[in-house]
Amino acid sequence: MTSVSIIGLGWLGLPLAKALKEKGFQVKGSTTSPEKLDELNTKGISTYLLKLMPHPEGKGFQELFETEILFINIPPRSRTMPETFHPEQIKFIKSMAIQAGVKKIIYVSSTSVYPDLNGELDETFSLTKNNTGNISLFQAENILLHEPDFDLTIIRFGGLLGVDRIPGRYFSGKTNVVGDSPVNYIHRDDAVGISSWVIENNLWSQIYNGVAPYHPKRKLVYEKNALDLGFSPPKDYAPVGKTDWKQISSQKIQATGYKFQIPDPLDFWYS
Repeated sequence: MTSVSIIGLGWLGLPLAKALKEKGFQVKGSTTSPEKLDELNTKGISTYLLKLMPHPEGKGFQELFETEILFINIPPRSRTMPETFHPEQIKFIKSMAIQAGVKKIIYVSSTSVYPDLNGELDETFSLTKNNTGNISLFQAENILLHEPDFDLTIIRFGGLLGVDRIPGRYFSGKTNVVGDSPVNYIHRDDAVGISSWVIENNLWSQIYNGVAPYHPKRKLVYEKNALDLGFSPPKDYAPVGKTDWKQISSQKIQATGYKFQIPDPLDFWYS
């Protein structure tokens, strides 16, 4: 039975843990919340308390690193923390993984690492510290890349949406909302699906974009959300053509045989 440890049993990590358990994997994971610890353990997922910053603390979390596959899924908090915050988290996890002899790692990154160049980008785009759209994620990726002690696959997810994350609600009633650029979204069902697919098919030493293959304009998504779910759309939109954008290709993961469950963000389901 293959063992998988998930650092971060949250909005994405917990449904992934459940999906992997159903497929016969031995799964354990971490939470930063003492309140969630017992709840998660009762669901059959061996869970450990692990807080990474400002200094690592918890109990028994060393056992998380006694695993064949380590899935790192922690938010970088790029908007609220200094750019060194997330890379320092990853440095600690990397040192623990090497010390424990972990051989395979998946790191959840984001398509925000790409710059806005008003065109389509894929995994062959050469990122540097000078052109990246997210220096914190760029540095975190490079801490893990080219490490001989383990095989690394990076999944750069687009905007993680669906279930209780409704993009249109974030802009309900707002003014000067950007509406003319294409979205780079992925439903949680497909984020779980791609993560599981990589593990099941041994897709190691790769970088994949996890983004729904259809890219409707933001305005269409926001207004469909408002119509379907009964809240106000944005009051008005920013002038067309004034905001830089990017469209992220997911052809590489599709070429491995992965089929998106919800390929069009206009069809995302919400609770």
